[in-house]
Amino acid sequence: MKLDLEEQMGAGAAQSHILVFPFPVQGHMNPMVQFAKRLVSKGQRVTIVTTFSASKSVQTLNPTSFGSNLKMEFISDGSKQVKDSETIEESIERFRISITKSLTNLMMKIRNSSDASQYPLKFVVYHSGMPWVLDVARRQGIDGAPFFTTSGAVATIFHHVHEGTLQLPLEGPRAIMPSMPPLELNDLPTFLSDVESYPAFLKLAMNQYSNLKQVNCIFYSSFDKLEKEVLKWMESQDWPVKMIGPTIPSVFLDKRLEDDKDYGLSLFKPNVETCMQWLDSKKPGSVVYASFGSLANLSIEQTAELAWGLKNSSFNFLWVVRETEKDKLPKNFVEEISGKGLVVSWCPQLQVLAHKAVGCFLTHCGWNSTLEALSLGVPMVVLPHWADQPTNAKFVEDVWKVGVRVNVNKKSGLATKEEIAVRIKEVMNKEKGMKFKKASLIWKELAKEAVDEGGSSDKNIEEFVAKVLLI
Repeated sequence: MKLDLEEQMGAGAAQSHILVFPFPVQGHMNPMVQFAKRLVSKGQRVTIVTTFSASKSVQTLNPTSFGSNLKMEFISDGSKQVKDSETIEESIERFRISITKSLTNLMMKIRNSSDASQYPLKFVVYHSGMPWVLDVARRQGIDGAPFFTTSGAVATIFHHVHEGTLQLPLEGPRAIMPSMPPLELNDLPTFLSDVESYPAFLKLAMNQYSNLKQVNCIFYSSFDKLEKEVLKWMESQDWPVKMIGPTIPSVFLDKRLEDDKDYGLSLFKPNVETCMQWLDSKKPGSVVYASFGSLANLSIEQTAELAWGLKNSSFNFLWVVRETEKDKLPKNFVEEISGKGLVVSWCPQLQVLAHKAVGCFLTHCGWNSTLEALSLGVPMVVLPHWADQPTNAKFVEDVWKVGVRVNVNKKSGLATKEEIAVRIKEVMNKEKGMKFKKASLIWKELAKEAVDEGGSSDKNIEEFVAKVLLI
């Protein structure tokens, strides 16, 4: 059954008002915005909260396109008072202090509004990196729950470190944890494999667990069958887990939300027409799509290796290279690949992955990109860089078996053009790559099943809404 986001609520349906507060970075905002849309589809009023500073960096942000029951509010994060010398630690603390004040004011404003009795404010879903929001909410008589934008596996690894059940540095060659495959050092999140390099981010990751035992619900942008063993372990620890993903627009999954065709947010303006016309001219399964997300900052040397690796693979390729990264491309490279390759500054990734011409995805393995590829049945060649990406890459290759990982040369620290070309050929080859394509298509069906009517994620969202209505 299709549902129009503008006409979600039946006459007399019970309603509550829920705040959804993502961390104001696009990769963290997208999945939580999608969750907000699903809550609206269950008859609730939802307000997405973000900061004024985030709104300035987002190219497209149109709250009216989300439907009449999905609003957006902007609050101050104190960034107007930022000094040039502000450290990461100072930035995090300034953010916490300012948001505590402005979020409290927003909650009070909503509770005193003219329609507060019809849509009582009852709950806030906040990014797991802001655990202190729970205290802000409960002081206002509102409950709250964290939303993890990483995989359940990554969240579990950090939990083991927080609890001291995983000691760092590793004593042996591998980390052995319940529900996980054995993980080598380069399979761990970089905050853990190189603890000296990211102390502020490691502290932020650890703080996610500071009050986790006090919450009544924990949301994950994942789905039950994708992380079956991890979920089983979480439930054995009495974690109140609700996996509610994949959190991508409905048109690419169950198609039940008619207006849900994109995230509605974009840091960059995509070259939609250029990309789609070029893909339309290519044969099915003949194109390698390469993109390393909105934050990756590759070295000039690594960019060159990627460029020649893509060219030497002999396949057509569509490569996203942000404007700020284009001067790292080899001289005359764009001219040399004319016809065979297309380099763009940004593209509509979901539309590209869904296109019949795309045969594989060369990706940094960020969690959103990984989920998108799994949900659209696209095999992967993975080249992780930092944060949770190495762990995601391990699962792509060894657990979900939907792709291969590019090996990095230990001396140079680079993924060489030879290695990149070999890995692309391994996945794109019609015979050798068939096992990856078959596995990808199975996960595509399971992803759709999870969010479709009666699926595990759909049920989890309905159960959450039912509990909120009783508050």
